[in-house]
Amino acid sequence: MGSAGVRIRIDGVSQQFAAGRHRSPTQALDGISLDVHEDEFVTLVGRSGCGKSTLLRIVAGLLKPTAGRVEIDGVAVTGPRRDVSFVFQRPALLPWRSVIENVLLPVEILGLDKQEYGRRAHDLLELVGLEGFARSSPWELSGGMQQRVALCRALVANPRILLMDEPFAALDALTREDLSLELQRIWTEYRKTILFVTHSIEEAVLLADRVAVMSPRPGRLVKIVGVDLPRPRSLGESRRSEELHRRSAELHELLFAREAA
Repeated sequence: MGSAGVRIRIDGVSQQFAAGRHRSPTQALDGISLDVHEDEFVTLVGRSGCGKSTLLRIVAGLLKPTAGRVEIDGVAVTGPRRDVSFVFQRPALLPWRSVIENVLLPVEILGLDKQEYGRRAHDLLELVGLEGFARSSPWELSGGMQQRVALCRALVANPRILLMDEPFAALDALTREDLSLELQRIWTEYRKTILFVTHSIEEAVLLADRVAVMSPRPGRLVKIVGVDLPRPRSLGESRRSEELHRRSAELHELLFAREAA
């Protein structure tokens, strides 16, 4: 793809955290450069502590880098943007609000038309199989259902970019794969630009157009692995499982080779 299609440009980003009372400065990221194109799904994969979540927070405008810059559509990121949504590891639903009220929270914050976006909120709940739970309370839902609500909340204001920080990490393996398939379906339907952090190689391969492999701290970009396979993808799907396992094996080799070094 040419530069005209670049939606997120990460250019030489480094991040150092200042020394604490009983610790020396920490170099979390070192010279990360990566372009994410329009409507592309890119995953960041690496061991815990390699700076994946730090990089995502910088892209979101929640953290200023020590060096380098991030641009979205050619404009430098200096703070949070209305067209960028963030999905965290925990759904963080407000317990005193119903499911539909939780989904509509960004609409209220951004001052958008509740009636117009109310229809969109119900459509999103239907898309993820929660059409019968709009008036339910969060505590009535399973963990996987709550994360579906969080995903609807992230999508309701129609952002152009979705940043996802290990959103399925706290879930059991079956629910994770179920939500991976759900996310593929949503991406196919809405075609958002997605930057997704995970420490799961299998999850990275199932979801991504490209997988960016990061080294242990300080986080550096080791290699970008393309996953040019049709969606939906599943590790249990025999026609594509061999190719998926081949990509997974390549990523394993990259990550464990870095550890051995």
